[in-house]
Amino acid sequence: MTLVGLLKELRMLDLSRLLPGPYCSLLLSDLGMEVLKVEDADQGDPTRMAGPIRKKDSAIFLALNRNKKSIRLNLKIKEGKEIFYKLIQSYDIILESFRPGVMDRLGIGYQELKVRNPRVILCSLSGYGQDGPYRARSGHDINYIGLGGVLEITGAKNGDPVLPGVQIADIGGGE
Repeated sequence: MTLVGLLKELRMLDLSRLLPGPYCSLLLSDLGMEVLKVEDADQGDPTRMAGPIRKKDSAIFLALNRNKKSIRLNLKIKEGKEIFYKLIQSYDIILESFRPGVMDRLGIGYQELKVRNPRVILCSLSGYGQDGPYRARSGHDINYIGLGGVLEITGAKNGDPVLPGVQIADIGGGE
């Protein structure tokens, strides 16, 4: 059985950035889902400049965003929101990786999304979940593997921890 094209009937607006969210939408686009990456109007996705750069974008950005289309929107202004609201009507899934509450503050939280598209699915990917004591903290792979005890078991006995050569939590979170 082949998985190519399995998700070709579905469309996603991807508001995520850095590694976990873009990796998730990459896997889905590889299965045929149409993904439109919605980037910040000013700088775009920060991984664009994460070196090494090929032409105008970094290698990691190019690798994570193959098969995707891209648009830059300022979701803090009326015009940007209006474009986003129009897009929502023809997309099935929204993937976002903001801290909890940011989507609501922007006026594009789930309650607003479902008014404009009752069948929309919102996937929220955050470092520490949507509730709990760390929910408002930003986090990166090193934070998660440190809290999870992974750094405790790396490196030489009685020595400093050694960072793994791959971002374990970010990749796992994106899957």
